[in-house]
Amino acid sequence: MRRLPVHAEGRNLLSAATSGSAYDAFGSSELKTLFAVVAWCILFVLCWPLALLVLVLWPLVWLVALPFRLVGITFTALFAFLQALLFLPARLLGWRPRQAQGPHAAAA
Repeated sequence: MRRLPVHAEGRNLLSAATSGSAYDAFGSSELKTLFAVVAWCILFVLCWPLALLVLVLWPLVWLVALPFRLVGITFTALFAFLQALLFLPARLLGWRPRQAQGPHAAAA
């Protein structure tokens, strides 16, 4: 049986392609950006005043959303720190997290 090449995260390309996420399949958001541009072009054809309004207001929406993203990053860092602090006694006693194995790792 022929094996698919392994992706950087240890998953094969088939599972990344069927996950439905453009980020998983390509490692970046190029496909997501392409879909946004195509959607804007369709909106421009269907209702150009609304498309131009979206084009003008999108940077303002992005600026308003920045503080919320910073709060999200802060909480993520806080929870990672708390997890490290709670697991510190176990790590000092020699416990190591189990290696993540995908569904295809056992077939190797």
